[in-house]
Order: sequence, then C-alpha cells, then structure tokens
Amino acid sequence: MRKAVIATLAVSAFVATACGGETAESDSAATEGRGPITFATLKDGTGTVPELVRAWNAEHPEEKVTIVDLPEGADGQRQQLVQQAQTKSDAYDVITIDLPWTAEFAARRWVTELPPEQFDVDGFIDTPLEGSKYRDKLYSIPHFTGAGMLYYRKDLLDKAGVEVPETWSEVESVCQKVLALPEAKDASCYAGQFDKYEGLTVNFSEAVGSAGGQVTDDKGNPQLDTPAAKAGLEFLVNGFSSGLFPQEAITFKEEEGRRAFQQGDLVFHRNWAYIYALMNAEDGSSEVAGKFDVSVLPGASGPGAATLGGNNLAVSSFSAKQATARDFIAYLTSQPTQRTHAEGSAYPMTRSAIYEDPELREQYPYLPVLAEAIDNAVPRPSLVRYGDASASIQENVYAALNGDISVDQALSTMQQQLTEIAQDS
Repeated sequence: MRKAVIATLAVSAFVATACGGETAESDSAATEGRGPITFATLKDGTGTVPELVRAWNAEHPEEKVTIVDLPEGADGQRQQLVQQAQTKSDAYDVITIDLPWTAEFAARRWVTELPPEQFDVDGFIDTPLEGSKYRDKLYSIPHFTGAGMLYYRKDLLDKAGVEVPETWSEVESVCQKVLALPEAKDASCYAGQFDKYEGLTVNFSEAVGSAGGQVTDDKGNPQLDTPAAKAGLEFLVNGFSSGLFPQEAITFKEEEGRRAFQQGDLVFHRNWAYIYALMNAEDGSSEVAGKFDVSVLPGASGPGAATLGGNNLAVSSFSAKQATARDFIAYLTSQPTQRTHAEGSAYPMTRSAIYEDPELREQYPYLPVLAEAIDNAVPRPSLVRYGDASASIQENVYAALNGDISVDQALSTMQQQLTEIAQDS
C-alpha cells in the first residue's frame, strides 16, 4: 500500500515537473500522437513495474499503458523486437532494448531520436547515458544499468585468514588456502557465465577489459590482436584447464552459477546485483545467507573492469503515439519513480542520486560496490551489426574454452570477423 502511494506521488511529481509541455520533434502525426500505448519489456517478477504502470494509468486515463512481456532470454528478446521492426509493426510503442543494441536500432531507424531536455539527462550516470547515444544523438534512455560484481564467501576467507583478492593470481592463491579448509572440501574456486550465449560475450569483454584492453575501440574497430586481449582469453581458458573453474561451469548462465554459489559450491562467483537478495534469503533456500559479501571484479594486475550491462527504453519509429511514449519513458526514468522502483526491487537504477540515498544503502548494502563497478565499467562493442559481433565472440571464445581451437586462433578469427562487421557501422 505504501509503495502504491509513493508511486502515485511519483507520477504527480513527474506530471508537475517533466510534463510541463510537449516536445515537438517533428510535425508528423505519429511523432505528436497521443493515446493508449503498449510497453514491450522484460517480465518483472517483483511486480514493481506493473505497480508503477498502474500509477501512471490512474493519472492518465486517456493514455493508459499495457505491458507486453518479452521472451526471457536476451537473444529471444532481440529476435522478437527485430521481427516487429522489420515488418514495421505498430504493435509496440515503448520498447526495452539491451544497451549495446542502441546503435543497431538507431542506425536502422527502428527507434526515434529523443529530445535530451525532456529527460533530465544530467541526473543519469555517465556510462549508461553515453551508451544510449548513436553518433552523439540520444536514441534511448537508461532504465536499468548494472555491472558484474565478485561474490565471495566472507566466512571462509576470514577462517583462512586471507584478504579479498584484487588480481587473478590472488584468486588462485586465496582458493588454495580456502579450499584446504574442511568446510570447503566440496567447493570449487570460481565461476562466471561461460555457456555459449550473450553472457559469454560479457565475461570475455570483462576479461579483456580487466587486462587493460578493449574488444573494440571508440570507433568500433576490433582490438583483439593485442597482449591484453590474449591475456584476457588466456585467463578464461586456463581457468578451465587448471581446474580453477569447475568443468560444469562451461554450461553456466546467470541462474546456474547463482544456484551453485547459493548451494555453497563456489568460493567466488561473478554475477549481477539481482542475486544478492536471493543469496541472503532466510527461508532456507540459501546455504550462504549472511556468509558472503561482494567486491569489484579482480583483474590482471589490480581491480578489474566489469562489462556495462543494463536495459534502455526507446520509442518505436512505427508507433502512432510517440508523444505519449516519450512522456511515459520520462516518467518511468524520472528520479521520483526510480526511487520508488528501487524500494520495490533490486534492479540497479540509472540515476546517481539513487546510489547516494542512505535508506537505499541500508536496504542494499552492495550499492557502493555496484556504483564503483558501474563507474569503471567498459561497454560492449557499439556496432550496428552487434548481434553478428556477439555471435562471433561466443562461437570463438566457447571453442577456445573447450580446447577445440587455440587462444591465438580464436583471437585471429574474431579480429578478422569483427573487422568485416565494423565496416557496416
């Protein structure tokens, strides 16, 4: 009840401030069209987004929002949105897109340019805001952001008398001591997301960034023929060959790794902020409640660089009600609404003020670590053919992890393939 009241107040605050007038992006009827809209987005298991939509609908009876759930996985989400765009369907007005899809959707004119003045862009965290642009123009608004963090068994590290590792070599030395404890006899050292899907692109990008490199430069040119890229891929490959990573981690997505850590099978685990509350559940579902903590990811010679995650909101170019769509995005990403949203779910918000809020820091103790990780995060390749680029990375990195090709061969093939892909950006 309290959250519903706050959400309603957030709507009122938004209407009083951000909706003082319409933004005339063009003279077309579609650009200034108003009325009921459809919001294609990720299914929210917390119920917070539906609650915020109900608050909007109560204030906007002539411009009500209907939620349509996109498929669960990122690949399925992109496929459904691309199909809608290729047929120029007006079924969706506001769409949720993964951060690195912005360039592709903007270049193909599937989403419309947005007026920065409508969205109080100065309040957003810099890194996700920059990722929302294509050729220096704003095409999406950061809704959720995120960066991988290192979950670790604080109880076991304390018992072994070791500090939280900051480098890859320290991870190995710490694990040698921790795994010698009777309490950790059945555990493995480390796991991330290593199955052949988007999570592998993320983990590879993090490994390269944590060695001081980048998958592509600011212009989209691949940088995989560098010592840093080799060091990053070798860390992942050697993790499996040395036994640092459990062999079953080659099948891990987010949830498989989360369950392994939650069951006490891992000392260290790379994952997103959403699993924190699940780890601390006191209903008997977690073996590690109260026994873990988080830190930034380790790197080659010091703290590493996480891959920037997150989802953005954009207006479909084929929407006939784009004025309402823009207003709804401005509402959903305004600071009052984000504050309400943060109270009801653990999704990382995109406005800096959320991370400084004392009450939210008490509710989510990991916020300072997450803020540091986001500030230092590296984006995935910003390419028009991002889907093709990610597929190349997944195919070659996965083959290297399985020992089917060498590190040098994987990097050489990716360098060649991404060079061809970048020519279309």
